[in-house]
Amino acid sequence: MNHTKLIGIIDSLLDTDAYKLHMQQAIYHQYPHVEAVAEFHCRSKEDLRPYAKAIQAQIQHISTLSFAQEELDYLASLSFFKKDYLTYLKDFSLNSEQVTVDGSGDQLSIKIKGKWIDIILWEVPLLAIICEIRSSICYPHSTADDAIAQLKTKIERFYLNAKTVDSATQTATDLSQFDLIDFGSRRRFSKDVHHKVVDYLAANVPEFKGTSNYHLARTRNLTPFGTQAHEWFQAHQQLTGELADSQQLALNRWLQEYPDSLGIALTDCINTDAFLRDFNSELSERFVGLRHDSGDPITWGEKAIKHYESLDIDLKTKSLIFSDSLTLDKALNIYKHFASRINVSFGIGTQLTCDLPGVETLNVVLKLTQCEGRPVAKISDEPGKIMCRDEDYLTQLRQAFKIAN
Repeated sequence: MNHTKLIGIIDSLLDTDAYKLHMQQAIYHQYPHVEAVAEFHCRSKEDLRPYAKAIQAQIQHISTLSFAQEELDYLASLSFFKKDYLTYLKDFSLNSEQVTVDGSGDQLSIKIKGKWIDIILWEVPLLAIICEIRSSICYPHSTADDAIAQLKTKIERFYLNAKTVDSATQTATDLSQFDLIDFGSRRRFSKDVHHKVVDYLAANVPEFKGTSNYHLARTRNLTPFGTQAHEWFQAHQQLTGELADSQQLALNRWLQEYPDSLGIALTDCINTDAFLRDFNSELSERFVGLRHDSGDPITWGEKAIKHYESLDIDLKTKSLIFSDSLTLDKALNIYKHFASRINVSFGIGTQLTCDLPGVETLNVVLKLTQCEGRPVAKISDEPGKIMCRDEDYLTQLRQAFKIAN
C-alpha cells in the first residue's frame, strides 16, 4: 500500500481514547485558559523522518473534522458529560497551525503548542496516524486477516493455560472475574486492524468487556473505559502553589469534576511510593481503584493492597487496572496472583492491535512537556519512561516528592 493513498486515516474525532474527552471536560470547567506544550518522542530505534510529509497531510485532514450530531448525542447519553461541555464540542475542531512537524533533525520532531483544552485531543489520533503510515510503508502486505490469525492463536493459548490445573490449588483458573479491555488506539497497526480485532473479541471472547476508544464504543455498542492520563498530574505541577501538593490537587480536582464516576487513579506520574504517600484515607475511600502503567505489576499490586489494608479498606470494594505492555499471557499470570484478593482488569493495547507476524511494534509517545510556560515531567516507576529535558526541574521534582536520584 502506498502511503499517498492513506486519505483520512482518522475520520472521526471520537476515534480517540475516552480519557482524552474526560480530561478535556475537566479542563473546560477548571482550566480553560491554561497554556501547554506537548512533544512527540520515539522510544524505538527507528528513523521516522521520511514520514514527515505524509504525517503533515493527515494533520491537515484531521483539522477539517468536527463532531457529528449523532456522536454528540451518544456522549450526551453518558451520565458524566455535562451539557455546557457538549455545547462547546459542537464547534470544536483541531487546529493544524498548533502542530509543528520537523523531519530535518536526527529524528522526527513534533511539537504541539496552544491552550491545553485545544491541544489535548491531538495525541491519540496523531500517534495512530504515525503508526499507520509507517505500517503501510514497512509492511505493505500485512493485513487484518494476519492480525486475526495471530489473535486466534493467542486466545487458544490463553484458554489452554487457564484450564491447566495449578499444582498448589489443584484447580483450573476460574475466568469469571477476568475483564479484558481494548487499549489499542494509539499504537495500532491500522484502523482496519483495530476495528476487526475489537469485532473479533466482542464476538468470541466472553471476558472482553469493552474499549477505551469512543468511536468503537459508539458504533459497536461497547462499554467505554478510561479516566485520566499522566498529563492531568503533570499539568498540576505548574497549577499548584507547592510542587509537593500537586498530586493531591490533581486528585481532588478530579473528584470535583467526577464525584461519583470515573474513579480510577493513575499512580505512576512521579512513582507509586510517592503517589501512595499522597493517597490519603479520604482519597483512597472515594476513588474506586488504581491503574498500573509502569514497573513490575506484581510488586505494584502488592503495594496497593498493603496500602488499602493499612487503611482497613475492604479489598473487594476496590479495583486494580493493569495496562503496561500487557499480553494475554502476562495478564493471566497477574490475574492468577491477585484475583482471589481484589478486583482486577486488564487493558491491552499494542499486543492486541499491532501484533502481526513479522511486524515490529513501534513505541511512540506524545507527552506534555510544559504548562503555563514552565516545565512538567513524568518520572514513572520505570527509568526508560522519564520524559523531561530540564534536569534542574527533575531535581526539584525528586526533592519535592523525596525520591532518590
